[in-house]
Amino acid sequence: MSWVPVLDWLPHYSFRENFMGDLISGCSVSVMHLPQGMAYAPLAALRPVYGLYTSFYPVLVYFIFGTSRHISIGTFAVISMMVGSVTQRLAPEQNFIVNGTNGSKVDTEARDAARVQIACALALLTGIFQILLGLVRFGFMVTYLSQPLIRAYTTASAWQVATSQLKYLFGVSTGQYSGPLSAIYTIVDICHLLPNTKFPELTIGLISLAVLIVIKEINSCYRQKLLVPIPIEIILIIIVTLIVHYCGLTSKYDLDVVGEIPNGLMVPHVPDTTLFSMMIGDAFAVAIVSYTINISLARTFALKHAYKVDNNQELIALGLSNTVGGFFQCYSVTSSMSRSLVQESTGGKTQVAGIISSIVVLITILRIGSLFEDLPKVVLSAVVFVNLKGMFMQMKDVYTLWKTSKTDLLVWLVTFTCTILLNLDIGLAASVGFSLLMIIFRLQLPHYSILGLIPATDLYLDIETYKEAKEIPGIKIFRSSATICHTNAEMYLDALQKKIGFDIGNLLMAKKKQAAELKHKRQKEKKEAKKKNKPGRHLFKGTFSLKKPEIREAGFPAGQTHMNSADFRLRETSTEGPDMGQVNWAYQHDTSTLNLDSSHGDDVHHDGEENRRACGSHTHSIILDISTTNFMDIVTVNTLKNIFRDFEELHLDVYLAGCQACVVKQLETAGFFLETISKSRLFVTVHDAVLFILMKHKQTDFILVSSSL
Repeated sequence: MSWVPVLDWLPHYSFRENFMGDLISGCSVSVMHLPQGMAYAPLAALRPVYGLYTSFYPVLVYFIFGTSRHISIGTFAVISMMVGSVTQRLAPEQNFIVNGTNGSKVDTEARDAARVQIACALALLTGIFQILLGLVRFGFMVTYLSQPLIRAYTTASAWQVATSQLKYLFGVSTGQYSGPLSAIYTIVDICHLLPNTKFPELTIGLISLAVLIVIKEINSCYRQKLLVPIPIEIILIIIVTLIVHYCGLTSKYDLDVVGEIPNGLMVPHVPDTTLFSMMIGDAFAVAIVSYTINISLARTFALKHAYKVDNNQELIALGLSNTVGGFFQCYSVTSSMSRSLVQESTGGKTQVAGIISSIVVLITILRIGSLFEDLPKVVLSAVVFVNLKGMFMQMKDVYTLWKTSKTDLLVWLVTFTCTILLNLDIGLAASVGFSLLMIIFRLQLPHYSILGLIPATDLYLDIETYKEAKEIPGIKIFRSSATICHTNAEMYLDALQKKIGFDIGNLLMAKKKQAAELKHKRQKEKKEAKKKNKPGRHLFKGTFSLKKPEIREAGFPAGQTHMNSADFRLRETSTEGPDMGQVNWAYQHDTSTLNLDSSHGDDVHHDGEENRRACGSHTHSIILDISTTNFMDIVTVNTLKNIFRDFEELHLDVYLAGCQACVVKQLETAGFFLETISKSRLFVTVHDAVLFILMKHKQTDFILVSSSL
């Protein structure tokens, strides 16, 4: 039942509750299918009758396999335009020019037949791509197409569609352009041909536009009071067709009309699969765009009416609609925003509304279609123009994104520009590439911060953003706003050093260098001491104490520091007797060496713990808050190992806080927790780690003060 959802919901269908709403909705949608099907087919460089076929077969297939109750599958302007760019590229008019008695002309029948073959093959290949992606559960891929990208792409596509319809509005015949800058070439061509405008067609087009705009605004303003929207499109088509036919305007003013619309259904045939190699990229682009539009509308209505749609099943359903349609002279389909809104607003409850609309379209194909042969194409262009209004209104996104997100605005502008200039297929590829590049930049440029405690809470926030957040003495809490991975691991380490205030590499190199110098100096002094060693000299054993001024000069932290004989072995020389002597400083550490082992000095605890040398101003511990990290790759694990090793060598304790369970498991698998790095360095929250460190360093006074605050 998950593969064929109709078997699940149809047996439970309630005629009493749903049928009347589905009936009204289906009839309302059908009167939109007819004009839009005939209007959008020329966008695909096909005759209008193929738009009617496309409004019939795919709807039946989606009824069986789809999971959305409110979307209307069929023709759509953007997809029709994408199909048209392929058919015109692979079957240009110059390939069908024949020489006749009156000069050369285009063999329109051969051209149209070839373009139908191309469109059907494209629909089949598009459906195959969608079915395969659905079978491998690849429905999540649409999440990589951000909303600004989708809206910018559809907006630019609307401008492309409008550009292609200008020739019908002015009654001129432009050249066929495809590829990059085709929209620019078309506009330039139309401007050159404006003196040849057919004013009868322009008049009909402008009147049709005015009527459609006014009535649609009435529908919008009084949608709560109207039982169903006024079907102005089909009414306008019927009225104009009757006027043109009975007044003989076609022959009188040489109007460009729809032409022959055969009655009945075409015999199914297998599309030409040899064309697949020339349209793989186009088919994949159509598959992605049509699915993106479809799932966006499906999710919108599912959220509004509290039911679920299956992403992968929707991908399979759309793929089957395209695949089956390819055998019945249909081109690629997706859901229409305008028809879906009508289907939902007129009371449609289930996919039964689609079946009812298909019945009306079938009746039109079998009996009524031929009555529209005298319909001027400019009326269909007016229908297209008006139905693009919603996508034109998306231009407001520029202002909204300017106020909210400059990055998303950049994605929007680049997508719009690329789609306008590079055409729909190349523009989509360039836009997706740029969007992914922006995601990489965002991962590469996260926000790094040092956290401080908000008094009387256990909240730790960025000290640069929140004035009340105060650093805890001796503890640095470092956090990255993004997941740490191989793309930004090196930047994470650099930012950590910058925020703490010293360069680990330089300190370690300086320490090794001075340690080598100290070793060399000791060896040299040892040799000299052996030569100068005389009887009566003895080692002075005991505790040697330096006072505050001496400590500061030697580089120690403020306060008295004690050094026992294990650290400093001082040799005395008697000058006035066997018990008197002077200190031999040959075996004492150089003061610069004492300052080497840490950047500011040593902090020696009186309770017998080993010396902990503080880097920075009294810093003894570092907490890495990695709560934003949701996975660990091997590069990140190695980076963390190096951080622990290097900081420990500088006598700084490092702790991890906020690790998710999956991250801990990955650290265990990668062998992160060894003898030198135990799980005692791992804490559930930053606050737990802070309390542990304060207790360890006997800073309970800070805990009490913080609690009282």
